[in-house]
This record gives sequence, C-alpha cells and structure tokens, in this order.
Amino acid sequence: MRLNQNTLLLGKKVVLVPYTSEHVPRYHEWMKSEELQRLTASEPLTLEQEYAMQRSWREDADKCNFIVLDAEKWLAQSGTSEESCMAGDVNLFLTDLGDPSLGEIEVMIAEPSCRGQGLGTEAVLMMMLYGVTRLGLTKFEAKIGQGNEPSIRMFRKLHFEQVAVSSVFQEVTLRLMMSELERQWLLEQTSHVQEKPYRDGASEPC
Repeated sequence: MRLNQNTLLLGKKVVLVPYTSEHVPRYHEWMKSEELQRLTASEPLTLEQEYAMQRSWREDADKCNFIVLDAEKWLAQSGTSEESCMAGDVNLFLTDLGDPSLGEIEVMIAEPSCRGQGLGTEAVLMMMLYGVTRLGLTKFEAKIGQGNEPSIRMFRKLHFEQVAVSSVFQEVTLRLMMSELERQWLLEQTSHVQEKPYRDGASEPC
C-alpha cells in the first residue's frame, strides 16, 4: 500500500516501518522455517519471488504492511541497520469488497529472541490505531490456526471475541467491533505512539 510508504510509527517496544527491498533478505531467511510456514499457512518462496512479493504488496491498495523492528535495538545506537533490528511483521488486508470498514489483521514475531516480550501486542495495537485513524476501519478480524494458542490468547486480551471455527482450514476467526468505548480504549493504549516521516533506506532513529 502506497499510503504508508512514508510512515514510521514509534512505540515503546516496537517501531513499525514500511516493508522495503532492504528487509527482503532477512524476511526470506525467516520464511524458510517450517514452523513459521505452518503458523502463517505460507508456501516457501525463492528470493526472487520474495522481492516480487514485496513490490506487489507495496502497490496493492488492499494490503497495508509494516515491518516490526525491536525498538530497543533500533534506538540503542545510530547507524544500526534496520535489517539487524527486524523482529517480524504486521499486516492489514482490506479484501472484503462489501465492507470497506473491515480489516483482517495478522502479526508475526519471527525472531525467536523477540517472542514473549509484548512486541506482538504493541504491534497489533499500533496497526489497529493506524487502521482506525488513517484507513477508516471500524472492525477487525484475525484468522489464527487452532494450534496457535499464544496468538489466540493475545488477541483475546485485546478484546477480540471468537466468532467462527473452521475445521476445514483448522483456524479460529476472532473479531473486534470498534465501538466508541473500544475506540477510546485503543487511543489510551496507544497514546505514546508517535507517527514520523520515513525515508526508504533510513537506518537511524529519527
């Protein structure tokens, strides 16, 4: 999505930056993991296919994606490459043509050393904030593999409720309706988040 290609979101634990060609090699290495392929229902791609996918996602109007950086590493020293700070990604899919206010959200913390520290939770909250304030979304869905208990627990803590189970796809669908109360709660949870301009290839904290 071109809308977010010059947007950096700075939180306490994570920094969200647009997915650029700089990030592809590290992302490609992550996706060689059979565990991540299973959790994300993904097929392995060649490096060339991964670069083509990154270009496609940048152009697609119905996909909004950010790379999740470990904020502690990113802020630790100037000159740190973004690739060395990468923790995962967070995505919004606006694919329901009948309901443009609905976004399907997914998050992946691929770097093992970054798991279990709340990075995924903050990344989802920040992406929801972006969806509400910049994309006009009022509903979010998350489709998660039935065996991915940590992810299911995380979304439930973020007020998502289970609305469907697919035995065919072995996945659970959770939904959050952004009532005025939920919107205020989201704004409170993300009051620290700063939006800054991002320049492709930027490697230093703004």
